[in-house]
Amino acid sequence: MKYFESVKEYLEFRKTVTDKKIGLVPTMGNLHEGHISLAQRSMEDNDFTVVTIFVNPKQFGPNEDFARYPRTMQKDGDDLKALEMRVHKKDSTKEIILLAPQSINEIYPEGFSTSVKVNGLTDKLCGLNRPTHFEGVTTVVYRLFKIAQADRAYFGQKDYQQFKVIDRMVKDLEIPVEMHMCPIVRDQDGLALSSRNQYLTPPEREKALVLPRTLKALSFLIERNPWSQALEKVTKVRAEALRDSKWQYLQFLDADTLEEINDNTRTILIAGAYQARGARLIDNILVERNA
Repeated sequence: MKYFESVKEYLEFRKTVTDKKIGLVPTMGNLHEGHISLAQRSMEDNDFTVVTIFVNPKQFGPNEDFARYPRTMQKDGDDLKALEMRVHKKDSTKEIILLAPQSINEIYPEGFSTSVKVNGLTDKLCGLNRPTHFEGVTTVVYRLFKIAQADRAYFGQKDYQQFKVIDRMVKDLEIPVEMHMCPIVRDQDGLALSSRNQYLTPPEREKALVLPRTLKALSFLIERNPWSQALEKVTKVRAEALRDSKWQYLQFLDADTLEEINDNTRTILIAGAYQARGARLIDNILVERNA
């Protein structure tokens, strides 16, 4: 595994492998099995997999957890090395590159004053409570695309809205990268893996299971009923769930447009955000509409 703290040093290396396929897995570190699954998928598809670790200040709002966001560089590196060793048992030509800038100036040089903003997709769901979040995400991901010069990029479905926003940016700006969304990885109790799960005490975690369980119940109703009947049922379940004030949102939308479901909708996104005491958690399920 190669390791770079300097963007300049990575770019020098990149010049030597112009004939190789590069996959990119952008992360903020504190890696879990969800991140590892993205890196593994990239290793299956590419010669080199660039995993970036950068806690991006631009995507945190005021009073959010930038300062206390878990930073576990040693463990992250060990986990990536272990993945590489497992993959090498089948194909020793695959390699991981860990790009982990230690200075914010590596990504945002002094005087940096540009941002990338996607309209429309960002004014709902997580954008309602975190109005500056997605602009920070698209700005840093655009920078990482330019630096990594990857052929493919891999993101988790848990951050579905984020994927759609970045995919829109890629299409609008004609960025030459192939986008891949990979399945959510869950713990045995059903909670989607997240770096913020460790903020939860055992009682808080138990309460937070209402998030995946509610989404699952809604998906069951949509799968089992024609939409005209399902709509009435899921509306009642949603209204009952929202009596718990810890829900920031619980919505079902057209998965392609993130707009209200209409006659052309084929796949429905059921998405929720739940504010446990220790962490804000998000989750979603994609379900095919039953005509």
